[in-house]
Amino acid sequence: MASLPLEILMGIYLGLLVGVIPALVSWALGFGFKYFTGVTVPGFGVVVLSIALAGVSGGLLALADESITQAPNAERILTAILLVGMVSLYAHSKGDQMGAKFPKRLSFEKLRDRRISSDVVELMGGRDEVRIQVVGEVADMEGYPPLSEPLRAEIRGEEWTFPADLRIGELEARLEDRLQTEFDLGDVSVTVDEQGRATIVAAPPFSGLSKRIGDSRHAVSVDALLPTGLARNDEVTVLTPDAQIRGTVVSARSGDATPEPETPDEPELDDAEKPPTPVQAPTTTGGEGRLTVAVTRTDVQPLLRAAHAKVVVEPRGIRREYELVSLLRRAGSRFRKLSVRPDGALDGATLGEAGVRGTYGVGVLAIRKQGGWQVGPRGDTDVQAGDELYAVGKRDELETFAEAVA
Repeated sequence: MASLPLEILMGIYLGLLVGVIPALVSWALGFGFKYFTGVTVPGFGVVVLSIALAGVSGGLLALADESITQAPNAERILTAILLVGMVSLYAHSKGDQMGAKFPKRLSFEKLRDRRISSDVVELMGGRDEVRIQVVGEVADMEGYPPLSEPLRAEIRGEEWTFPADLRIGELEARLEDRLQTEFDLGDVSVTVDEQGRATIVAAPPFSGLSKRIGDSRHAVSVDALLPTGLARNDEVTVLTPDAQIRGTVVSARSGDATPEPETPDEPELDDAEKPPTPVQAPTTTGGEGRLTVAVTRTDVQPLLRAAHAKVVVEPRGIRREYELVSLLRRAGSRFRKLSVRPDGALDGATLGEAGVRGTYGVGVLAIRKQGGWQVGPRGDTDVQAGDELYAVGKRDELETFAEAVA
């Protein structure tokens, strides 16, 4: 009789050898029942079936059979039995998970509704975000002139950060907007996969300044004393010797920014360790500069006559939505957008019946249905699969709520 460690190793080998077919059957049972009926097969039944398939007479009763437990190679057989049971239970669990997540109807729309894989989600600034990187070459769009090599390389070297709860279709739309805004592209098409890799087809800019000027507006440039932090789309009043003209900033440039002092004592960081560069609108550093402003036709001549002007920035008012977000964050609460899954806790129920606030400790601020928005929904508001909920609550409560309904 071999030693106990050798018997256990032989049992593991035997379990792996005979456990392949039971594991496949267990996965198929878990996936099939969950996908077609929404029912989870009990794990105990799957284990009994798997051990029976592995050829051990009597299934789990073999653990109490004296002919097995008192046999010379009892350790080997018992180890194989336990290994077959564990492998089958694991395969059944994975099949059940795949059956729950696999789209019931394979369509382009369903595939676009999928989200980025959790493996590429990062915790940045206290919230889950995902980095989108360009893979491959930036392709030219058919029907447009080719991109210049410097522009192609600049797009290829960029990366973008977005909230991790966005669907892939929403990520693609936002990235297209960012590309058109930052590079003034004539047109762009983006495809993002579940690993956060973007494939871009783009057309070069086919117009410059005129692209940013609205109808019945004209762009005029003037030398002026510019305030610090002036950026595109700011509303300003331009003061000339004979007029006060209101307009929208198209572009502005002042003296070069003062370089930051060097810090040779700090160690150099690798690219992977450097913090991400925040996305900011280009702004002026203050002082004498050149301003291009969009104004009405009647205000063009006073600006053209002025050799020098002063600029006053007009306030845009308080952004109440940002104040709300700031107050909630200071109170430890967070926002989250969730899509109700079929056969979930909220599918076909009202908010009152589901007891959202009492059960999960979160509040539903709005519901987006196919027919439009419902802001501040009441308890008798019904919820269907595919509806989008905008919920607020503590981070752990939102996670629990998301697992239950999304």
